[in-house]
Amino acid sequence: MSGNAREPGRSSIDRVLALLDAFDGEDLTLADLARGSGLPLTTTHRLLAALERWGGVERDADGRYRVGVRLWELGTRAAVPAGLRDRALPLMQELYEATRENVQLAIRDGHDVLVVERLTGPRAVPTVTEVGGRLPLHATGVGKVLLAAAPTDVLADVHRHGLARCTPYTVATPGRLATAIATTRDTGFGTVHQEMTLGTASIAAPVSDGRGGLRAALGLVVHSHVDVSRYAAVVRNAADEISRRICAG
Repeated sequence: MSGNAREPGRSSIDRVLALLDAFDGEDLTLADLARGSGLPLTTTHRLLAALERWGGVERDADGRYRVGVRLWELGTRAAVPAGLRDRALPLMQELYEATRENVQLAIRDGHDVLVVERLTGPRAVPTVTEVGGRLPLHATGVGKVLLAAAPTDVLADVHRHGLARCTPYTVATPGRLATAIATTRDTGFGTVHQEMTLGTASIAAPVSDGRGGLRAALGLVVHSHVDVSRYAAVVRNAADEISRRICAG
């Protein structure tokens, strides 16, 4: 189906996807979603009504919208994160018990880190990480691991999209990022210090697919005053064991 006169060339599916992509984890108003999706208010309202009838979105008493249970149900059927999570979660739990720090498992999705699982507790430093959330590749420990194994055109695309400065400490120039990625390849660890969030530091290691390819990155996020190298061995061991379990099927 072609787009309407106000949105030439934009199909109905394109508009629905743009609307869903506007959800950012918060409850949003009709105006928020129209602005985030770039759709007219009337189109946004019509699509939201259809999604609400299907169960893809929910509306609260104040008229704000959130992602609905039907979409969550579909998301749980995604084969790659689900199989990966099943094998990784026991090792993530052991890593959390050993450290009492934030543990996260992530994959690369385009130009972003996609968090597929995380564990945290009352002693752990607060983070912006959430399951299903996206983080920048260049400013996170897991992201540096994922970039280190990515094709060279991915890094070039990340540069073209811009290296957002999340904090004053973010590595936000191509030259410095290239050096950080080279260090990650040499050491086998991705580390950041207050690059994503002030007060935090991170160390991450690769999870392989058993065929020489990267499947995911396993990371630990701690308070910035902690020397992350003290956790290198336990993070590496957990990542290696997850890799072995993936290889074993």
